[in-house]
Amino acid sequence: MFIRCGAQGGGIEGCSSSDEVHTLSGSMSPGLKSNPDLHPCKPGQKFRAALLRCRSPAAAAGILSFGNVLNYMDRYTVAGVLLDIQRHFNVSDSGVGLLQTVFICSFMVAAPIFGYLGDRFNRKIILSCGIFFWSAVTLSSSFITKEYYWLFVLSRGLVGIGESSYSSISPTIIGDLFTNNSRTMMLSVFYLAIPLGSGLGYILGSSAKEAAGDWHWALRVSPVLGMTAGTLILFFVPEPKRGHADQLGGRIKHRTSWLCDMKALAKNRSYVFSSLASAAVSFATGAFGMWIPLYLFRAQVVQKTAEACTKDICSSKDSLIFGAITCVTGLLGVVIGAATTRLCRQKTERADPLVCAVSMLGSAIFVCLIFVVAKKSIIGAYVCIFIGETLLFLNWAITADILMYVVIPTRRATAVAFQGFTSHLLGDAGSPYLIGLISDALQKSYTRSVLWQFLSLGYALMLCPFVIVLGGMFFLATALFFLDDRDKAEKQ
Repeated sequence: MFIRCGAQGGGIEGCSSSDEVHTLSGSMSPGLKSNPDLHPCKPGQKFRAALLRCRSPAAAAGILSFGNVLNYMDRYTVAGVLLDIQRHFNVSDSGVGLLQTVFICSFMVAAPIFGYLGDRFNRKIILSCGIFFWSAVTLSSSFITKEYYWLFVLSRGLVGIGESSYSSISPTIIGDLFTNNSRTMMLSVFYLAIPLGSGLGYILGSSAKEAAGDWHWALRVSPVLGMTAGTLILFFVPEPKRGHADQLGGRIKHRTSWLCDMKALAKNRSYVFSSLASAAVSFATGAFGMWIPLYLFRAQVVQKTAEACTKDICSSKDSLIFGAITCVTGLLGVVIGAATTRLCRQKTERADPLVCAVSMLGSAIFVCLIFVVAKKSIIGAYVCIFIGETLLFLNWAITADILMYVVIPTRRATAVAFQGFTSHLLGDAGSPYLIGLISDALQKSYTRSVLWQFLSLGYALMLCPFVIVLGGMFFLATALFFLDDRDKAEKQ
């Protein structure tokens, strides 16, 4: 039997038709003529044709979103077993906070490099290599013994390098596959992976530890999924022309130099202010992701509804609950953010930054309330976390969409990378360690007690709502310049 994979069918030219059938005697089916220009499809050609049919923009966006879930899931698996790591390696609050700080520092240093590469070379190859790299390092780190904490910290730095390639480049592929409201929707799905993956990281880490009776197994599940995602990207994600969705692919004749790109981005006021606002979000989410489960555990010890961890395996209940809340609030935040922005665009063209500003300022109120009610009511604290996180997560996808509007296609990977660099440098690169450092300093000021351990961490975390308000101000500044910068990008 021969199969036609002709040009009209979206397959391979030069193959014989599917309605051209050989009988057992070797004769042709009646009424069918063979074409001398056609030849049987080879197995490799059939496979390639099938792959091409599966490379739809929607499928590519789904695979990239799956990869982003794994990206953030791996990042927060460590936070899900933080108590166990602290006991295993016998380190202080600032020492354990160093894990996330080293990860983010390496992430932000590598991001501009991958942004440069992503604007000039095959993006999906870079993505796949990055996923395979961080998956291998995460798996290897699960075998590090307690005498080598420095090596465990170093491994988190290497994971940050691998993950920076994904975060810098993957949004630009979606930006080149979709435009307008379709792009907003797909970026919303993609950035839903941030809270969803973060929450699943807590859940995966806690569940794997409980099932295996050993926290090291928390680091041995996500690498397998990561390698699967890397393989899917290689086979099923296309490499679209830069500016294709914006109908600029044929008009982009050459790329500007890296120095020219950086000068243009520095003059782009919407890009600068939205990047600073993104840094405020990163500061808060980085601190919360690392410390809130531990803070709530200490609150329960103070209320005498839980006992201090003296066992080999510590309680993971708070990590599981916080992870589940993060998943749900991430879904709600991204969906509400996309729907609200689409609705508000009918009223004002500045809807994107204004929605972000209002959500940030509202979030600061409920974040403050967490530390007010936690001493008396854990349920009340969870309610405040739920509302505060939902409002905070509203702006993830919208911020990315703002960037797509005000930056031309050939600079987007660089812009995403440097926005990530800025947000991490001023945000979660230092916030986990800074909060731990303040907590340690406050604990040393008074007699060490369970109550003071809880209060000192709460006082340190009170820095977050002030930073969130500052982020809201930056989004308001973005709204002032958004229309001018968008028009400049369209003209260029």
